[in-house]
Amino acid sequence: MTPIDRRSALRAVAGAAVPGALATGCTDSAPGAPASVPPSSARPHGRGAATAPEKARPAGRAAPPPRRFPGQPAEIAHGPRDRAGVALTFHGQGDPATATAVLAEAERAGARVTVLAVGGWLDEHPRLARRILDGGHDLGNHTLHHTDISSMGEEEAYAEITGCAERLRRLTGSIGTWFRPSRTQHATPLVERLARRAGYPHVLSYDVDSLDFTSPGAPAVVRTVTGQIRNGSVVSLHFGYADTVAALPALLDALERRGLRAVTTTELLT
Repeated sequence: MTPIDRRSALRAVAGAAVPGALATGCTDSAPGAPASVPPSSARPHGRGAATAPEKARPAGRAAPPPRRFPGQPAEIAHGPRDRAGVALTFHGQGDPATATAVLAEAERAGARVTVLAVGGWLDEHPRLARRILDGGHDLGNHTLHHTDISSMGEEEAYAEITGCAERLRRLTGSIGTWFRPSRTQHATPLVERLARRAGYPHVLSYDVDSLDFTSPGAPAVVRTVTGQIRNGSVVSLHFGYADTVAALPALLDALERRGLRAVTTTELLT
């Protein structure tokens, strides 16, 4: 399939799955900012929807646990600059059809990504945990409720981290390979310490913010990422937004032209 054909096919999927930009409440680059408000035509999926609960697939082989990367800081924002790889990291929340479309397009292009899942989202769509892993992608923790973890006290913040970790363990046999704090690019010293206590040697940040959660249009998402990306970059993207789905084919094509491979964060650092 040519890049143009892939774009057309994916836009059709996005159009069918999400009328306009789906709000996921993920505004991580603006700590404490209010959640995105869905347009009146968009119906929230999951919470409050009149659908039968999903059942998780059997866990099968346990997912990889977190790893310590010697020489890397407690908060990792990018990988080695001398390698021709980048990590596309997705905040896992939003309509499952959009998430599946993103994963399928990445796999068609031979790309592997990192998904930081919200615990409440996993409760609503437990099958997606195994779907992500079966595609060869990294799966990690993005807190239980996706609220502003930087403003929480120790007990509440720890519960947010371990609550999502428990769901990942139940679904996959592991607490996930990474932890990323919610509603912020950088972890506070307290959150770093709590993440280590929960079993995550590193906190995963990023050095390129796609700003896709602002719904700027697919071309703008591509321009923003390609204008900043470098060897070893970690890019922040989101499930749940039609612009992200529509931008992915062109973004992957642009990476290929530059000789950059989209790999999991684990592979980027190994």
